[in-house]
Amino acid sequence: MEKIITFKAVQKVIGLEKIPSTQTLARTLSTQETDGTLILACQQTAATDREGKPFYAGEGGVYFTLILNPQFEVTGEKLMHAMSNAISDVITKVLNLKTKISNVGDIFVYDSADRNWKKCAGVLTEFNGTNSWLVGAGIYLNNRLPLSLTSTTISLKTLINSDTSKELFLDEVLNNFWKEYAFL
Repeated sequence: MEKIITFKAVQKVIGLEKIPSTQTLARTLSTQETDGTLILACQQTAATDREGKPFYAGEGGVYFTLILNPQFEVTGEKLMHAMSNAISDVITKVLNLKTKISNVGDIFVYDSADRNWKKCAGVLTEFNGTNSWLVGAGIYLNNRLPLSLTSTTISLKTLINSDTSKELFLDEVLNNFWKEYAFL
């Protein structure tokens, strides 16, 4: 019997200029919002990484959390890999940069000037305790990063020497994610 695969899409967008954290807001809204709600921010003032440490999320980046209510069995690890792969694919195919993904969902690009791999994005997944999964991502796209971060982290703008449309970049990432999600 042939399996029919339906691709999902974002059902609602909550866009904010500046917010403490898209993940924190998604936690609060996950029981009220529909499957496929995207919380998007231009800046986050109190973002944290997987370990609860502060995560720089300044202007120029792409920061979001997607609320999902899967109708099938899924793990945070599979969701993390699906989103990490989606981001990595866009960076590789659209921006023509070499990428690699860590086992915890960080995306690295090769900085040929430093001859080193540097982090440009990270993915965070979380189960809300009922039926929702939260898939968060932070991508340094057009950022001007603080000097304290530049030895290990890089904005994609630095590597390609120009700004990238955040809207088109996010659209490509989400299109890739839905394809990955359909096969989980």
